[in-house]
Amino acid sequence: MGAFSVWLRCFMFVAVVVGAIHNSSAATQQAPLVEITAPQIEFETFPLEYYVAPDPTTPLAKIKTERFTPYQSKLALGTDAKTTWVRFRLRNATQQQQRAFVHFPEAYHNRSVAFFKMSQQQLVDQVQIDLDNLGDTPYMIRDQAVYDVVLAPQETVTLYIQSVSFSHQWFSLQIYDEHHSRQALASSQTDIAVMIGILLALIVFNFLLYFSSRSLENVYYSLYLISGAVWIALSYGLLANAFGMYGTFALHFHLSLLSMPLFLIFFMIAIFETKQHYPTEHRVLRLLSLLIAADLVYGFFDVVGALRHASSLAGLMIILTLSVGLSLWRKGHPLAKFFVFGHVFFFIFNAVAVLYYKAILDFSYITKHGVGIGIMLEALMLAFIVAYRIKMLEQVKAGQEQLRIEAQTDALTKLHNRRYFSQRAQELLARARAKQLPLSVITIDIDHFKQVNDEHGHHVGDQVIVQLAELLRSSTRSQDVVARFGGEEFVLLLYRTSLDEATQIAEHIRYRFKAMPSKLNAEQELVVTLSAGVAEVDLNASSIELALQEADAALYEAKHRGRDQVQVAKAQLQNERLSTA
Repeated sequence: MGAFSVWLRCFMFVAVVVGAIHNSSAATQQAPLVEITAPQIEFETFPLEYYVAPDPTTPLAKIKTERFTPYQSKLALGTDAKTTWVRFRLRNATQQQQRAFVHFPEAYHNRSVAFFKMSQQQLVDQVQIDLDNLGDTPYMIRDQAVYDVVLAPQETVTLYIQSVSFSHQWFSLQIYDEHHSRQALASSQTDIAVMIGILLALIVFNFLLYFSSRSLENVYYSLYLISGAVWIALSYGLLANAFGMYGTFALHFHLSLLSMPLFLIFFMIAIFETKQHYPTEHRVLRLLSLLIAADLVYGFFDVVGALRHASSLAGLMIILTLSVGLSLWRKGHPLAKFFVFGHVFFFIFNAVAVLYYKAILDFSYITKHGVGIGIMLEALMLAFIVAYRIKMLEQVKAGQEQLRIEAQTDALTKLHNRRYFSQRAQELLARARAKQLPLSVITIDIDHFKQVNDEHGHHVGDQVIVQLAELLRSSTRSQDVVARFGGEEFVLLLYRTSLDEATQIAEHIRYRFKAMPSKLNAEQELVVTLSAGVAEVDLNASSIELALQEADAALYEAKHRGRDQVQVAKAQLQNERLSTA
């Protein structure tokens, strides 16, 4: 028992000695030196040291005794460094007084920032910036914390800066003279403003598309863009710069990091129609949306807790949505390859950002802005997908319209067929009745047409039919209806045209047709004639068929009397109809 007591005392003595040596070396450890050698001050990157404190309330006196880690002025320390201290020495090596401005551009996303200035081991100034209670502090300029230091010639001071974040610890520091400080403040957020401007233009455009097409994918895409724009503007300081949004209040808007993938999933369900055509992929997307929605709802009660899982959910979302896109591509969906292409960029840049947030990758413009760049690239590709889908729908619509036209058009003459005539005739009859305007029909038949086919061939017969069709088209107005009923029979429905006017039109057509012979060869021509019957529509009749029957009877009369003539429906039939009306 006595031996054990001796060993215990020896161990405690060694521990005390090692601790004393550690504290002594930490206390004597000098911070990296940044020297000002000219009136122009512009340090974008410089050496410093950092220390991750377990508690934001640890006093400076205790922090000074801790061992700091050498680093550069751009740090990415991950989620386990919520309270981080940095320090460096600043020396004025010139022979005149200098005023330096220390910039902390990422202060907007912190809980608090503090600056401590020491000279000759004494604390001579300190500034505390609580982003939940800024008040009238002059040290928070829009999105940046700026601390100015006045240095006498050859003076050296040590600066300690405390950064307390909500979740991820990443920031940079710069040192400028007054001129460069103003320039830095004026030029900050320009790139982010351009990103947001592009997203806002896409948002407005897609809402306009929704109002014209009523397609849900346009709504989901717009909401995705809104979430992405809010997150970019918030995460990169534009909202702090423009609207003074800081601290806990601004933190809640980070939930857009969860709403953004949620609306992307809804967009995929709508644009790919997974519910109707791809049940397996639809179940995967629905399950993923439920997980994200659950974390989003949880965020309304504990935003920090919800955001703690956001990176993992984002990684899961990217992998599963990319897998669904590849599956749809393999199954032949025409839009899937474009989605996969855009989503790969989103995956790459978000993976870079996640590695940066977890302190695996160092601070750089790409790593810091990885999520924003990924959102922008995917947003542009999704815009292309929306535009391509519109083009596809227009092609389908054009194809359907072409089929409709073909169903109503005679293939040889490109005139309307009997089906279209029947539909259009009822519309014109209703309009004529409403306005009490005359409406007439002309039936036309080519004389001896079978003989033309038998003696000269069907190609000559087709030529004769096409010539007559062109003549009929040029002899009528756009409001009239010209149709080929079949073979050599044609019908004209003439709106706002009396019986006498229709008869004159029929005679004009007969005369011109006879005067335009068809060429058989260079030396021979074929003269063909036609016969026509004319009747006026009784506006009190139940249908237009009666007028057609009368015009057919008049046409038969023209054939019976020797062809190449126009006959009008018998007057006694017209009078009989009028008397019974």
